[in-house]
Amino acid sequence: MSLGFGSAGDAPPPGRSLTGLRKRVSKREFKSSLDLICSSAYEHFLFCCPKRCAGRAGAADPTVVVPTLSCPVPKERTTAMPTPPLIALILCLTTSILQAQELEEMKSDMGTLEKELQQGCSSTLHARERLNRLEEKLTRWEKYNFTGGMIEIYVFKFMTEHFRGLNLSSRMGVKPGGGGRRRHAMNFPAELMEGVQAREVEQELICIYIHSPCIFQDAHNSSVLNNNVLGAFLQSGRVAGLSRPVEIRFWHDMVLDASNATCVFWKPGAGTGSAGSWSSEGCKTTHREGTIICHCDHLTYFAVLLLPAGALSPAQLASLTHISTIGCSLSAAATLCILLLCCFSRQRLRDNTTRIHMHLLAALLLLNCSFLLSPLLAAGAEGLCRVTAALLHAGLLCALAWMAVEAFHLLLLLVKVYNIYIQHYLLKLCFFAWGLPTLAVAAVFAFKGDTYGYHTISTSEGYRNVTMCWLTSPAAHYATLCCAGLILLFNMLVLGRVVTILRRIRQQKGQARKDWVTVLGLTCLLGTTWGLAFFSFGVFLVPQLYLFTILNSLQGLFICLWYVTVHRRSKLGSVSNASR
Repeated sequence: MSLGFGSAGDAPPPGRSLTGLRKRVSKREFKSSLDLICSSAYEHFLFCCPKRCAGRAGAADPTVVVPTLSCPVPKERTTAMPTPPLIALILCLTTSILQAQELEEMKSDMGTLEKELQQGCSSTLHARERLNRLEEKLTRWEKYNFTGGMIEIYVFKFMTEHFRGLNLSSRMGVKPGGGGRRRHAMNFPAELMEGVQAREVEQELICIYIHSPCIFQDAHNSSVLNNNVLGAFLQSGRVAGLSRPVEIRFWHDMVLDASNATCVFWKPGAGTGSAGSWSSEGCKTTHREGTIICHCDHLTYFAVLLLPAGALSPAQLASLTHISTIGCSLSAAATLCILLLCCFSRQRLRDNTTRIHMHLLAALLLLNCSFLLSPLLAAGAEGLCRVTAALLHAGLLCALAWMAVEAFHLLLLLVKVYNIYIQHYLLKLCFFAWGLPTLAVAAVFAFKGDTYGYHTISTSEGYRNVTMCWLTSPAAHYATLCCAGLILLFNMLVLGRVVTILRRIRQQKGQARKDWVTVLGLTCLLGTTWGLAFFSFGVFLVPQLYLFTILNSLQGLFICLWYVTVHRRSKLGSVSNASR
C-alpha cells in the first residue's frame, strides 16, 4: 500500500516524495515542499470517498467529480484513511521543520564565528565556546561542508569496516583558476578505526581547518605557523594511541628547523574559562624543504608552534633551574655562616679589606635569597611579585657595585701602596655600593612600577615555560646590562694589572702555582665570570648558560672558601712568626 499519493499502482507525482524533504533547502523551498505534501494529503482524503463525493456532485452534472472538503462522509467510513501514514506524515513534517531550524542556527553560528575570526576574536573564551557548540551540532549531521575565508568544515560519513583511509587538503588560499598553493593537508590511515569497538555502525569524521590562532591562545601568546590550526575528531568519541599515526602536512616559505618549529596539539584547560596550552606529547616533527610533517597518534587540533630564537628545551631549562637552585642555596648558606662568624668575632673586622669582603658577601646573600624567592612568589599576587623583582634587581646591582669596590680597593693596595688615606673611606664606598643602586631601584619602582613583574622564560616546546619575578621592561634590562658591562670591564682591567704585577715580582720556585691560585680567587672576588652573559648567542648559547649558572650561582661559596683559606694561611703565618 502506498503512503496516500494515489492508488497502489500509481507512482507519486514528481516532487511529492517524502525523501525530498531530507534535502537541505532554504525557507522558500521548504515552504513549497510543505505545500506539495499537504496537497498530497488532500488528494489522499479524496481517494478515500470518491463515489460519495461524485454522487453529490452528479446531481448537477453526473460527468463531473467535484473535490470538496464539505463532502459528508458516513460514520462507517471515517476510518477509511490509514492512521500510520498520517502519523508518519506529521512526524516527517515536524522533523523537517526542526532540521531546517537547526540548519539555519548552524549557518548563523558559522557566520558569526567567521566574523569573529576575521576581527581577531575580541573574546577568546566566547569564540571557543561557539566553536564547541558548533562541534556538537556537526555530530548530528550526515554531511555538511563549508568553506570560508577563515574556516573550513568537512563532515564525512562511512561504515566502520569500509574505511580504508582518507587524504584531505585545504582549499583555503587556492585561487579558482588553479593559482596559489595548498597550505596544509591531513592523511588519515585505515588504522583510525582500530580503537572503535562497534562494527557495522556508521561513523562521522569531522575536520575543521581554522586560519586564525585567536581561539587557541595560551597564556604566553604563542605563535603558530601561518596562523593555521587543523582539527579532526570522530563522532563516536576520543581517538588516541594509534599504531599508525595521523599525518598532517604544513607548507611554508620560511627557514625553519627543529630549533624554531615543532608540531603540537591543543590541550584544553582544566576548568571552565581557563586557558589551554600547546603540547607536543604524542607528536613527532619532520622537517623538509618548505614542508613540516607532523605524525600524531591521536585526534584533536594540531598546529606548528614557532619558537623564539635561542629557546631552550624543557629538559635543559629544568636542569639549569636545578643547578641554579642548588648553587644559590649553597652560596646563601655559606655566606650566612661567614657573616655570623665575623659578627661574633669583632677582631676580624678591624681592617677595611675584611669589611669590604663582608659587604660583598652580604650583597650576594641578598641576591641569592631574592633569586630563590622569585619563582615561588611568581605564583602569587602581582604586587608581591613586583616587590620581589625590585629586591632581586637591587641585590644584583649592589653585588656588582661591591665587586667594583673590591677591584678599586685592590688597585689601591697594589699600585699605590704608600701615602694612601681617604677620609671616611668605607662610608663613601657604602654610599656608592649600597646607596646608589637602592636609590635607582626605588625611583624606578615608585615612578614606573610596571618595570617589574612576571617574566617568562620560554622553552622550545612552548608549554613548559618558567615564570619568575624580574624586569619586564626592555629598556631597564639593557640599562642593567650596560651597567654590568662597565663594571666588569673595569674589573677585568684591574685583574689584568694584578696578573702583570704578580708575574713581575715572582722570584721563588713554585711561586707560579700560588700566583694562579691567587688569580682564581680574585676572579671570583671581582665577579669576572658574570661576563659570560655577553656570549649568549649562536653555538655558545647552551655551553655559556651552563657555565654561567654553575660559576655564578656558586660565587658566594667560592668566595667563602677563598676567605677561609686566606684567613687560615695568615693565621698560620702569624703563629710561625710568633714561634720564631
